[in-house]
Amino acid sequence: MRPLKTKVSITLDNDLVINLKEMAENDDRSFSQYINLILKDWVLNHSPSSLNNSNVNS
Repeated sequence: MRPLKTKVSITLDNDLVINLKEMAENDDRSFSQYINLILKDWVLNHSPSSLNNSNVNS
């Protein structure tokens, strides 16, 4: 069974959408799949503990 997904609506800068659509196409993914992929990657690499550690030297 595929994981459940939640439909959301966000407003993005037009130039960002153009770049992301091009990147998604180059990666042979839909725009939605690509956004999901990069957001998951960002969240995994910016967990609260890693953010706290990076802010120590700020």
